[in-house]
Amino acid sequence: MNRNEFILKAIQLAIENVQSGRGGPFGALIVKEGRIIAAAANEVTSSLDPTAHAEVVAIRKACQVLNDFELSGCEIYCSCEPCPMCLGAIYWARPAQVFFAAPGTAAADAGFDDSFIRQQISLPYQKQRLPISQLVHEQSLTPFQAWQAKADKVKY
Repeated sequence: MNRNEFILKAIQLAIENVQSGRGGPFGALIVKEGRIIAAAANEVTSSLDPTAHAEVVAIRKACQVLNDFELSGCEIYCSCEPCPMCLGAIYWARPAQVFFAAPGTAAADAGFDDSFIRQQISLPYQKQRLPISQLVHEQSLTPFQAWQAKADKVKY
């Protein structure tokens, strides 16, 4: 398969998902060495999980297939431009490349507008609409100190 066929498959997953009623109009594939290793569609409403976007579900599946927490050497194909949450997950997964079909503006036109989130996360906490505050505690740095002292840690 080529890139055009992979992106079409992601689009088809999104269409099938809408028709099935399992979730929103989003699909994603993870490809390694020209082979699909994971495919997923949005599962937010069917799994009652706001993080179950197609890209996140596909990343989880691909990591299980590869038995790794990174997607080095993989390509991700998304039916739509990734939202901020998915983009964060994609960066943490470290794929080689990401391709998307529809722009985020098309998602916004269909009722999936993430522009508010994009605007909010670029602001300092005190200016964001959601109240976010640090609670200083004497033990707050202890987990990081334990991590730094751990000789057999797996870095990521």
